[in-house]
Amino acid sequence: MPSASPACLTATWLSRLTNRLIKTPAVVLGRLLLMVGVLALVVLVSGLHGVVTRGPTLPVCKVGSLCTAPAVGADLVFSRGGHTVIEARTGAGGRYSIRLAPGFYTVSLTPTPRIGFGLQPTTVRVIEGTNRRIDFSIDTGIR
Repeated sequence: MPSASPACLTATWLSRLTNRLIKTPAVVLGRLLLMVGVLALVVLVSGLHGVVTRGPTLPVCKVGSLCTAPAVGADLVFSRGGHTVIEARTGAGGRYSIRLAPGFYTVSLTPTPRIGFGLQPTTVRVIEGTNRRIDFSIDTGIR
């Protein structure tokens, strides 16, 4: 088997080194873009979903009967640091779904109910990279 000349080996080594150096900025940029994309995806998939119910719906709840109902059309307000971040209106079946950055949020109803204890829970936590299920209940004040 013929051996390669030292000049050929040097040229091959130099060619590989040059290719590696030329690709390095592109590889670095590609990795950076991938990290930014993953971070953006984490923010996009972070959020909450669930069902909002209202109740009691009757003055006397009977065993075996539902005493709550879906709160269709309820307006939830998610705030942070005293500023509204997003509002969500419940749809069919009282369902809602929102995307939020990770952190703690205060949740309220608009308009604020005049009777009953209002919305529960009033504070929620959004965890990075997850879409958590948080169900809310609205006390109607019926007793």
